[in-house]
Amino acid sequence: MQLNGAEIVIECLKEQGVDTVFGYPGGAILNVYDELYKHRDEIRHILTSHEQGASHAADGYARATGKVGVCLATSGPGATNLVTGIATAYMDSIPIVAITCNVGVSLLGKDSFQEIDIAGITMPITKYSFIVKDVTKLADTIRKAFRIAKTGRPGPVLVDIPKDITAKVTEYIPEELGKCTKEDSSRKTPRMDEQRFDRVISMLEEAEKPFVFVGGGAVLSGASQELKEFVDKLDAPVTDSLMGKGAFPGTDPRYTGMLGMHGTKASNFGVSECDLLVVMGARFSDRVTGNTEKFAKNAKIIQLDIDPVEINKNVLITEEIIGDLKDVLKTLNKRLKQQNHAEWLEKIQGYKEKYPLKYHPNVLSGPFLVEEIYRQTNGEALIVTEVGQHQMWAAQYYKYTKPRTLLTSGGLGTMGYGLGAALGAKAGCPDKIVVNIAGDGCFRMNMNEIATAVRHNIPIIQVVVNNHVLGMVRQWQDLFYDERYSATVLRDAVDFVKLAEGMRAVSQEEFKEAFSKALTLNRPVVIDCQIDSDDKVWPMVAPGAAISEAFDEDDM
Repeated sequence: MQLNGAEIVIECLKEQGVDTVFGYPGGAILNVYDELYKHRDEIRHILTSHEQGASHAADGYARATGKVGVCLATSGPGATNLVTGIATAYMDSIPIVAITCNVGVSLLGKDSFQEIDIAGITMPITKYSFIVKDVTKLADTIRKAFRIAKTGRPGPVLVDIPKDITAKVTEYIPEELGKCTKEDSSRKTPRMDEQRFDRVISMLEEAEKPFVFVGGGAVLSGASQELKEFVDKLDAPVTDSLMGKGAFPGTDPRYTGMLGMHGTKASNFGVSECDLLVVMGARFSDRVTGNTEKFAKNAKIIQLDIDPVEINKNVLITEEIIGDLKDVLKTLNKRLKQQNHAEWLEKIQGYKEKYPLKYHPNVLSGPFLVEEIYRQTNGEALIVTEVGQHQMWAAQYYKYTKPRTLLTSGGLGTMGYGLGAALGAKAGCPDKIVVNIAGDGCFRMNMNEIATAVRHNIPIIQVVVNNHVLGMVRQWQDLFYDERYSATVLRDAVDFVKLAEGMRAVSQEEFKEAFSKALTLNRPVVIDCQIDSDDKVWPMVAPGAAISEAFDEDDM
């Protein structure tokens, strides 16, 4: 059949099973939006307040559902406004396809109005960036973009389409819904050979003090069941990264809490003392390792990862298996004999009892807010965060028992991520309670997306942890810069309650009441929670120190 480029874009989205897109129209992309209007009963378009919100919403949709998220933007500033969201997705290996439209082919490279080389700009932060200058190649390019985004190590892909290409007509041959060849869709495992498995099994069975470290790859691979079986067989304690939350249940007795700069002492001390560290889909971020020369220095390290680039990149390891974690664990579970490390587990349990997470019990604080949200949602909510102190409290005090239930910017640390991501998560999972936890500094970044929530009646709960400062930056100034609070104090006249007709809480009882009410309203709600400016995230590892040197308020 003969279709123009804009029609091909929409037909290809339908082929891929896309039901929701996020975006903002403009001149260059008008042909696509005109076609989208004709298919509004098949593909829901959520008009965000800013293109950055659209890219974060596509990211949140992808994280919550496991499907590819899609965002749309016009040329020039519309396209560049997507960049932060694309980079956020890239750092956390989140599959999104960003479709932008540019000036006509004849105008490219001439500094035309609202022209920008968005494919060139995003090249370092995408798995692939396309610019389609031939309408006959448009359908195959979009299909390829989706395949690239979701196969292997997932990530964002950009497709830029000049406006005249969206108007040109060509023969379109439909592809069966969801069709993808076995070769294209496989998560290739080039090094899963028998000798490597033999060596890994020997290391596992020889270890006396093993520790399992779980990263975001365990969430992306859907390996939770296999991971639980492996841990039970290895009989080892488990820690995770911020991105690995929920892959292993946070309520399990073997779970020791997060690892790293704001990880628990039980995890940091345990990893520092173990003789074998089994790393599952984690990239050894500096926020996890601290001083890499002192990280797990007593341990042999086994790294299981789908991306060979991550091997020996940040930390030298002993043995690796490259492949999809779910498949790797299935093979290991068949071959690993039941282990017993009761004495080691008892020691780690001693650390958990001696160094529990704790906070001042009688005042409204970040940890209290998170625990109360956990209680009132029975641990079943999708928790989204911005970046900072509140993000760490959300990681520490909410018990994640399932994957894809904590959505947060781990690698890039994007302030302003959470609200857009919450909208995307709720659009993808309408039956779930979605709570975005934000600091007041982060909320200011993209609070315009509250208008999006109202416009589309997306009932998210926005909890603002309002300490009137840039909390995490101020914490560093307090501890390492002799209390010189340069540009981190936000005590001004901005009233979030008046802005959004929200609720304010200054005590524990007021928050309990406000959040309970928010759960019943079925509309967007903002709760402004006033906490102390001097509240800190504990424990903490100083920059450049070993994780074994974690300290808390008692140590101060």
